[in-house]
Amino acid sequence: MYFYIFAENNFIMAEISISNKEWERVKIKVKRKYNHLTDEELAYTEGQEDSLITRLMTLVNRDRKYILFTLKKALVNIDNNRL
Repeated sequence: MYFYIFAENNFIMAEISISNKEWERVKIKVKRKYNHLTDEELAYTEGQEDSLITRLMTLVNRDRKYILFTLKKALVNIDNNRL
C-alpha cells in the first residue's frame, strides 16, 4: 500500500523589499501624506513587508495595489521629500 502526500506551499511573497534604513525615510513620507498615522502604527521590521502592506491598507482605506504603488514610488525617489 502506498500513500501519496501532496502538499501545496502557500507562501505569499511581498512584491516589495524594504530595508530598515529605507523604511525610516519612507515612513517620513508616509506620515507626511497620512498625518493621522502614528509611529506605533507605522512600526516595521525588515522582512515583514506583507504585514506592513496589510496594515497600511486598513489604516488608509486603500487596496493593496495602491499601497504597493505608493511604497514603490517612495523607494524610487528615496532622496526626494515628495511621495
